[in-house]
Amino acid sequence: MLTLEFARRRDSVLRILCLGAHSDDIEIGCGGTILRILDDNPAAEVVWVVLGASGPRRTEALASANLFLANAQKKEIVIKEFRDGYFPYIGSDIKDFFEEIKRKHSPDLVLTHYRDDLHQDHRLVSELTWNTFRNHLILEYEIVKYDGDLGAPNFFVHLTEKLAHRKTEILLQSFKSQTEKNWFTEDAFLAILRLRGLECNAPGKYAEAYYCRKAVY
Repeated sequence: MLTLEFARRRDSVLRILCLGAHSDDIEIGCGGTILRILDDNPAAEVVWVVLGASGPRRTEALASANLFLANAQKKEIVIKEFRDGYFPYIGSDIKDFFEEIKRKHSPDLVLTHYRDDLHQDHRLVSELTWNTFRNHLILEYEIVKYDGDLGAPNFFVHLTEKLAHRKTEILLQSFKSQTEKNWFTEDAFLAILRLRGLECNAPGKYAEAYYCRKAVY
């Protein structure tokens, strides 16, 4: 199986932009990848953007981001309060914010929602990501939920068992408001990681999966 390494020269820094519609999306979709990249690239710079989180959910989002980025030498956490469930109807405001991000940052890697996600907020974030960052490497992550919209991803990031459990540990620790939901459980999170790990023959048994629509060597 072909592999891609997020390795950098000693004189350069890997810059990552993480985009999530809601307060736990980045963590669920690509939290393990962030943990692994920061282990492999201690000098990596991460911009972590949550578009819709307010009140207690905002507090949870900030605490979780800081835990996932604990090893980052340089990080920026941005939490907006766009209305949950209404992103397509306030798209112009969110588009303006994306243009603001573009003026400030030129990432090497952008992590965002899957284009065919059935949640309307997720789809809009993915669409605006591609509209805004046309000349960047974009990986689209998946979110397990009731809609049953999991597809056939084509890009995988291997995780060790330790990283897989660290990801789920932070999720359950940070988002107490969600733990009564029957999908927000350790076994559900580990199940999708194990399934994707099996699909890509991960040596550590676990993996996160992405949709990579355009890549250049």
